[in-house]
Parts: sequence; structure tokens; C-alpha cells
Amino acid sequence: MTSIETVADRPDLGRQPGPYPHPGYLRRPLAPRPAYLLAASIVGLAMFASGIPSPLYGTYSKLWGFSAVTLTIVYATYAFGVLAALLLAGRLSDEIGRRPVLLAALCGILVSTIVYMPATSVAWLFVARGLQGLATGLALSAASAALLDLHPRRDPVAVGLANGVTSAGGIGLGILASSVLVQYLPAPRVLPYVMLAVLLLVATVATLRLKDPVTPRPGARIQLTPQRPSVPPAGRRAFLLASMAVLSSWSLNGLYLSLGPELSASLLHSDSVVLSGLVVSSLPTAAALSQLLFGRSAPWAGASYGSLALAAGMGLLVAAVATGSAALFVVASVIAGFGFGVAFLGGLRSLSAAVPPEHRAAVMSAFYVVAYGALSLPAIAAGLLSTPLGLDSTFEIFGVAIAALALVVAGEAWRTRPRDGWR
Repeated sequence: MTSIETVADRPDLGRQPGPYPHPGYLRRPLAPRPAYLLAASIVGLAMFASGIPSPLYGTYSKLWGFSAVTLTIVYATYAFGVLAALLLAGRLSDEIGRRPVLLAALCGILVSTIVYMPATSVAWLFVARGLQGLATGLALSAASAALLDLHPRRDPVAVGLANGVTSAGGIGLGILASSVLVQYLPAPRVLPYVMLAVLLLVATVATLRLKDPVTPRPGARIQLTPQRPSVPPAGRRAFLLASMAVLSSWSLNGLYLSLGPELSASLLHSDSVVLSGLVVSSLPTAAALSQLLFGRSAPWAGASYGSLALAAGMGLLVAAVATGSAALFVVASVIAGFGFGVAFLGGLRSLSAAVPPEHRAAVMSAFYVVAYGALSLPAIAAGLLSTPLGLDSTFEIFGVAIAALALVVAGEAWRTRPRDGWR
């Protein structure tokens, strides 16, 4: 869900395939369709990995005695790592090829997974989360670009939809799979990462057979050059709307993935990790489903109606927390997730349509600065507030703020529809 649309909506970056070397492992390269599925699977696997630690945060907190503030900063470390990778190395696969970047990214996520296993203090979590974020940023940029390269019609809408569904679905599956392993099998702080390591090794072996769809430039070398975010005057109105949409949707995602398990356990009056994981994973799962159902609707409609659904879900969430209703909390999570998926995709597609191709890279860099700020900073603020105010009051405050912002997005998207000419 992250940088996915960025590259999918940038066909100007794709290079035509050229002659390929044929080392031993490429004597039987993947056919085009399996190669496309592999690229989509890497997007999903990267986001699957990001959800694995979420059910364990409560365990880590009890073992090592850190507060909700520390927990949210640990979570935010991942978001900052992804953002740094996107800004510094977002175009790296255009220079040296998709396959080497994908291999490096998968190996990086694998290393971070290994760091989690022997963790004995919160310092290990910071290191693992930071490495995971950096590697995930590389994986998402290269895999989403490869998806566009490998799509038979190079259709950015279809590729963007595939990216959105696999990323949101990957997060939901990661949380749920980890919850089951933590609840029912031994070594709960190790086994989820062993499962993830096996999946990463399988993906790495498959990537070795991927015929690179990009011919590296002669003399190409690794260069980490920051992309300066900027927005041309013609795209500023669309950028403002898309930024508000991502601010409302991603701040909710950050709250759920960092503090959601603790809140759901409190409302459900249960210490079942699986039950809590089911509730928290319902948000990204509903987002994936909503994109499948409405991913090809007009961007203005997605931004407007999705934001209305998001606002309604947040209103129900506030009511659920105020009344202590577990059933209402589940319903609120599904409705908010449904709106989150459609609103985010609609806002981003409207921005892509409004920005000229020559400015797209800089604008998308600016957009993802806002997105990953929304994913991390509100979560940290919630962690700070939860100590003096309590978790319930904190979610009520942020729920009202997110709902209000979503309503502004819905109204603005509807009001500007004819002038913006969103189709």
C-alpha cells in the first residue's frame, strides 16, 4: 500500500527490455505470468513481514517493561526506514535492474527477521524494525516497478490495484498468521519469524530465476541521491486533497498496528492473541476487499465515498470505546477499513491524473513524506497521550480528529469533481 502506486503510475520510468545475460540459474527463467505473480507476491510478502511483530508487542512490553510511548516509537522506526529508502533509493532499480534490488531487499528483510529471534531488550526491536523498514522500501519500489514492466498491457490502473490489494492483504495475513503461531505453538517469540524466514528464502530462490525486465545502463553503479519533494502549481490542489486523504487513512492504520492489539484485548475482555489479531487484521483485510470491489471506480468517487465510510467507521469506533462494546468495535474496524482502502486509492489516483509525468517523481516523493509521517507521528502522539489520559480516551480523541478530517476530504472531493475533471 505504500510506495506501490508511486511506481505503478509512472510508466515514464520503465525501460524496454533488452538482451539478458543467461547465467546458470536463468537457463529456465520464469515465464511472464509467474514472473508477474512473483513481483506481486514480493509486495505482499514485504507487507506480511511488517505485520508479524504486531501481535507480539504486548509480550515484548511485559517482558522488558517499556511504555506505550516506546512501543509507538518502535513502530514508527519502521515507517521512517521505509521513507528513507524510498527517498534515497527509489530509482535504484531503474539504474542497476530490478532483480538485484529485489534480491538485496529480500535479504535485508531476512536479516531483520533473524535479528528479532534472539531479542532480549527493546534495543533489538529498534534495530530490527529499522532494518526491516529500509529493506521494505527497496522491495516495494523495485517490485512495483517490476509489476508495471511485466504487465502484458503495462496498465498502471491494473498494476496499482494489484499492488493495493496485495499490500493491504499482506498486512492482514501477517497479523493473523503471527497471532495463531503466538497463541497455539511453542516459542512464540521465535516461530513467527522462522515461518517468515522460510517464505523469504522461497521468494529469494524464485527471484534468482526472474529475467530482469530492465537492462542496466552501461557503467551503472549504486548511487543514493535524495529526491527533493516538490509540487508544481498545477498539481497543488490535487496534492492537498490526496494528502488529507492519506493523513486520515494512514494515521488510523498506524494507530491500529501499534496500539490496536492492546485496545482490542481490553474491549474484548480476553487475553486471546488470536481474537485480538482477528479484530486488528480486519482493518487492512477490509481495505484489500474494498479495493478489489471498487478499485476501478472514478477517483473522485473513491476519495469521496471512501472518506465518508472512513468517517462513519471512526464515529462507530469512538462509540464502541465509550460504551465498551466489543461487537461495535469489530463493526467499526471493518467499516473504517473499507473506507480507508477506497479513499486512499481514490485520492492517490486523482493526484496521479493531475500531475504531469515530468513532475511525478518529485510529487510522489512529497506525497509519501506526508504518508509515512501520517503512519508514524500520530502513533507516537497517541503513545504520549495514552499515559496521562488512558488508551480509551486517546482513541476517542484521535477517532474524532480522523473522522472530522475524513469528512473534509469527502466534501472537497465531491465539490471539486466537475472542475478537476476526474474520470
